Amino acid sequence: MMRNSRLSATPVECSQVMSEQSSNSSSIGSTAAIAESVAESGPDFDALRAACNARLNGSGSHLLGPSPEPGPFCPGTFDGWLCWPDTAAGSSAYELCPDFITGFDPTRYAHKECGSDGEWFKHPLNNKTWSNYTTCVNLDDLEWKHNVNLIYEVGYGISLLAILLSLAILGYFKTLKCARITLHMNLFASFAANNSLWLLWYLMVMPNTELLQDSPARCVALHINLHYFLLTNYSWMLCEGFYLHTVLVSAFISEKRLVKWLIAFGWGSPAVVIFVYSMARGLGGSADQKIHCWMSPTDYDNILVVPVCISMFLNLLFLCNIVRVVLLKLNAPASIQGSCGPSRTVLQAFRATLLLVPLLGLQYIVTPFRPAPGHPWENTYEIISAFTASFQGLCVATLFCFFNGEVIAQVKRKWRMLCFSNRPRTNSYTATQVSFF
Repeated sequence: MMRNSRLSATPVECSQVMSEQSSNSSSIGSTAAIAESVAESGPDFDALRAACNARLNGSGSHLLGPSPEPGPFCPGTFDGWLCWPDTAAGSSAYELCPDFITGFDPTRYAHKECGSDGEWFKHPLNNKTWSNYTTCVNLDDLEWKHNVNLIYEVGYGISLLAILLSLAILGYFKTLKCARITLHMNLFASFAANNSLWLLWYLMVMPNTELLQDSPARCVALHINLHYFLLTNYSWMLCEGFYLHTVLVSAFISEKRLVKWLIAFGWGSPAVVIFVYSMARGLGGSADQKIHCWMSPTDYDNILVVPVCISMFLNLLFLCNIVRVVLLKLNAPASIQGSCGPSRTVLQAFRATLLLVPLLGLQYIVTPFRPAPGHPWENTYEIISAFTASFQGLCVATLFCFFNGEVIAQVKRKWRMLCFSNRPRTNSYTATQVSFF
């Protein structure tokens, strides 16, 4: 799945649900906050309570603890997540961490302390019986995932600034207006919207465990809009590839009409896909599939993945055919090529497509080969995925705006005009005479 280009939540995202609370989990006070605010994800708690009661009723007078002598003990209880058995005074009970809590490692153990007076330990801040779940969180792994998420945040932020600057430049210079630049601006707009929503998700939603637990309509709406603009990224990349292929292969075509159709496709086709996805998951999804603002991975994500894979495949076909046509033109006799060799338009289209398609497919070349959890290459995969997804907007802005020859020429021309306009009148007159000749 894609991340961060991501069409579904990755372990990095899901584990972040715990990041705010567990960052201070070395203290008892913050641990209580974890127990009170972490998101619960759908088990039947009434059934768990009934199973606990049956377990306690069938355990008789068996006590946990080192003391063989009968004496004070803490009665078994259900704390809302786990069932704790009768435990001898002055000892602790241990249970495997629940597997339905996001961020918990079910192979680790939680514990509950029984005091010497036969009373379960109470938290000093609220004077309520308290179970210690801090050991359920792998703090080293949590810190690593926090750093990966930081890469996403920085990358999306830098990409957003680059994209907005590109849109300002392309919109300012009216002489750059053409079909190709119009497509670039639509592509940049989709990246700007997508990066903005990802930043909103990382900064406002993921640290808010209460919001993730409740999954209100506004949070689900953010998920839908985020993935809509994520799809528009790839639909507009497909439009770029199709346009370059069409201009190169077709000698006579109305670019104005072609751009209108591409604009309708670039913004309209993702709307159809996201509508189908929203209806399917909203009406057919189970309760477990609607938690965490819909960011938990489900089979419904395939509705989003398939169009992206199709766009990648089509762009690859466009690239192959463009390479074939350009090679034919380069190998054509000089009389056919003309005295200047291959046309500038052909070379520009070839170069632009070579830049576009690898950028489109880079992260998806790696994604299908995701290492298994605990694999030595898992961390490397996460880093590469974070960089390629979050800095994709920066790469597009750099290649198609900042390093664009036409844009550079217009900026230089504007700079010269500003410099000449600030000179004395005599210098201005001299410049005009030289320019005239």
